[in-house]
Amino acid sequence: MGLINNINKAFDHRIRLGIMSILMVNEYAEFTTLKELLEATDGNLASHLKALEKAEYISVQKQFVGRKPNTKYIITDLGKLEFKKHIDALEKLIKRT
Repeated sequence: MGLINNINKAFDHRIRLGIMSILMVNEYAEFTTLKELLEATDGNLASHLKALEKAEYISVQKQFVGRKPNTKYIITDLGKLEFKKHIDALEKLIKRT
């Protein structure tokens, strides 16, 4: 088995890597929090979140708090599994080189 077989293309971009890292250690993250932490634009962040949601690595909860829309992102069990495999593969690659 090659060293890079478990490196997941879905986590290639720094924004997606950041989203997944944040969600691995938090119960959830709101859109505004992710935007601030990752220093991303609305459109850029939204496109990366959509890609992770489509892959079923994150789920989305939309609600209203008062009159304001509130969007929470939560990592799925599949997302946790795939991200862990990705990080493990990166660690093995680093240790081998």
